[in-house]
Amino acid sequence: MAEKKEIVHIPSSELEIMMAIWEAKGPVLRTYIDEKLAEKKWVAPTILKFLSRLTEKGFLKCEKAENGKNNVYTALISEEEYLEFESNSVLGKFCGRSVKSLVANLYENNTINDSELDELQKFINEAKQKR
Repeated sequence: MAEKKEIVHIPSSELEIMMAIWEAKGPVLRTYIDEKLAEKKWVAPTILKFLSRLTEKGFLKCEKAENGKNNVYTALISEEEYLEFESNSVLGKFCGRSVKSLVANLYENNTINDSELDELQKFINEAKQKR
């Protein structure tokens, strides 16, 4: 059985980098990240600092490229694993592990509307039919 990876919450800036890497669906060079996040106007040392932190936290593996000049970054934690971690964290912290409380709070605070509730109901119905 595979060992469960320890996942920690990451700040939004590091999450943006992870999202770019997850979107690539494979190993990437830093230049790829530079291009994907060009609108952020982050300087190279900032991106390198974020990549280093993500590597230390176990989100990324950093290896030298075949040319020996560039680093190649590979995600060690999948987008699905991180989403599950964050979802469980939010449910536990704010809603007493109750999905109903979460949805009720989102609705009462106008974060979701009736059409989104209908979409959720459709999802629930389809999920029940698959079981």
